[in-house]
Amino acid sequence: MTAQFMSVRGAAEYLNVSVSWIYRNAARSGLAPYRFGSGINAKIRFKMSEVEAWTKQQRIP
Repeated sequence: MTAQFMSVRGAAEYLNVSVSWIYRNAARSGLAPYRFGSGINAKIRFKMSEVEAWTKQQRIP
């Protein structure tokens, strides 16, 4: 089974937040980004299973 990744825009749409929020707050909030490539051509992606797990952790009891 291969890991499925989503783009920054895809993660923002899934979480219903802005792309700028993702860049500013995702790593600080515990949502780990993955970088593919280096320099200006690097792509930031998020593992779908981790995004889903992160959303479940954010639930307020």
